[in-house]
Amino acid sequence: MLEIHKDDGRSPKIAFTHSLLPGYIDPQNVSTKKKPFSVINAQKFSHTLDLILPAEIYDLISTRLDLTSSPSTTSAASSIGRSQYARVYMSLSEILSGDFFTSYIRHGNIMMRSEGRSNIDNVLSLYNSTLRLEVSRDVYEKLGLQGRAIEDGGAKHKKNRWVVEIDLRQKSMVHGKKGFGRLEWAARNVLSQSLVWLFYNANPNSREAMAEGREPIARHAPAVRDIVPSVGLMKDVLVPRLAVGDLPGLYEQEDSLGLLEWLDLVSLDSPRIRQGDRIDPFLARYDVPDFGKGAEVRDLVRVRWRGFIPPLFVRELFLAVRKEGLRVGKDEQDGEGGTIKGEEKRWFAMSARGIEEGEGYTVMQWAGRETLCWEVL
Repeated sequence: MLEIHKDDGRSPKIAFTHSLLPGYIDPQNVSTKKKPFSVINAQKFSHTLDLILPAEIYDLISTRLDLTSSPSTTSAASSIGRSQYARVYMSLSEILSGDFFTSYIRHGNIMMRSEGRSNIDNVLSLYNSTLRLEVSRDVYEKLGLQGRAIEDGGAKHKKNRWVVEIDLRQKSMVHGKKGFGRLEWAARNVLSQSLVWLFYNANPNSREAMAEGREPIARHAPAVRDIVPSVGLMKDVLVPRLAVGDLPGLYEQEDSLGLLEWLDLVSLDSPRIRQGDRIDPFLARYDVPDFGKGAEVRDLVRVRWRGFIPPLFVRELFLAVRKEGLRVGKDEQDGEGGTIKGEEKRWFAMSARGIEEGEGYTVMQWAGRETLCWEVL
């Protein structure tokens, strides 16, 4: 007999929003407070990123993805589809000392995450120069650092998980200062074990330097991994016949989740979304949503990246695909960066899955300014 029981895990909630992009976006100074950029930035560490778009739009942006050259020799200005990260074995004390601390944390722009599972293991991470220590209660009591309790899914009256967050660019975070001395003591005496870390350097010049062994991390023998796209063509896909003018009709929960489910099935390259799919209804009863407009047959492309992926990589990819693939002619603009054509049907979607359990989001961008976002809370 089947053991049917109630799942004690937390049920995920999905927030759906329909928003407008700013009329002008400075690629060198992108606002991180407005969607979809706030959604992208909120998920610090992603392990899989999918880009879904019609085949004709992919043809317009494929050269920018640079599918052939090595990330260590690719110019950051010419390619937005390739990068690299490293897997390295280090202790927290080694991160807080020497050239590694000075070059990467005080003056650089890196992100790191240690091995371990959130809410279970001690997990250390570094993002935007902020060190985050998620530890158990007994470890927290030994650290001698100020932190706060967080929920771990257990009993509410028991504070079993604690977080310490320290901005390592503060004036007090230098060798010889009392505040930094306490952190160094905790690293030497409590969090002293060496861990496996994932390391990403946002400096584009680091790719060549790392390949030549000129980076401070080189002395720790990192294993360098490439973040490269894999491309899959999906022919004869049933696509909801939607246009920009139809988007307000998706505000009902059933409709917004129906579109998200369809995008998820595209990411999976499911046969259920193909024209002519035949399957026993006892096994699956899925129908492509038509939202009262019907569906059309189109060829789609899924581009997938796997690795240690930062928000910066996702944001630059989003802006480049929108710029190259969804250009709006001057005679079709509304004067604010949008389009006057309510029947505009060009779009692309990006879906990112986070390293932390349950993290993820999907962004669907249309030609003009219209943006749909689904965020797992």
